[in-house]
Amino acid sequence: MLTTDRLEPCAMPDPRRWRALALLAIADFVVILDATIVNIALPSIGKDLHASTSSLSWVISAYILAFGGLLMLGGRLADLFGRRRLFIGGLILFGLASLAGGLSTSIGELIAFRALQGAGAAMLAPAARSIVVTLFEEGPERSKALGIWAAVAGAGSVVGLILGGVLTSTLGWQWVLFVNVPVTLGAAALAPLLISKSHA
Repeated sequence: MLTTDRLEPCAMPDPRRWRALALLAIADFVVILDATIVNIALPSIGKDLHASTSSLSWVISAYILAFGGLLMLGGRLADLFGRRRLFIGGLILFGLASLAGGLSTSIGELIAFRALQGAGAAMLAPAARSIVVTLFEEGPERSKALGIWAAVAGAGSVVGLILGGVLTSTLGWQWVLFVNVPVTLGAAALAPLLISKSHA
């Protein structure tokens, strides 16, 4: 007998689905944001942590490689262990890695925590997309939801460059990482209230 955790929403649309979409879009926005927000802060990071140019390039590469390399694994784990569970786990890992990265005292520590950020992103991103697809019935409503989700997430790369410059010049390079903490941990706290459990 199937448990309710394994049933996909189909009979009645979830009344929380648009609020859930906002949460999912914000989470993915942060994932894309972090691919670019650190760029403007690299000179300050290099000066503060006494890092070479080649080491600084790994601050960007570690995140992108971990994210891209683990993305398919993240999607499979979401199927096996539950989309909401992986989404929340990814948010928590991303937030804690951001906090630790901002507190780094060496370039090696920062690179390691950036890789952990990428791993968290690889957990939450495929889970978020799957949740969007299951929340909305196939047709115009799903197309609209995916369009909103993609547009908000896609804006992250542009906002990252602007926000990275503002935060670095006013509060310090650490804040390009600290800014993720309240967003991701807040989203992790709200997710159980807005998103039902589901499996493949």
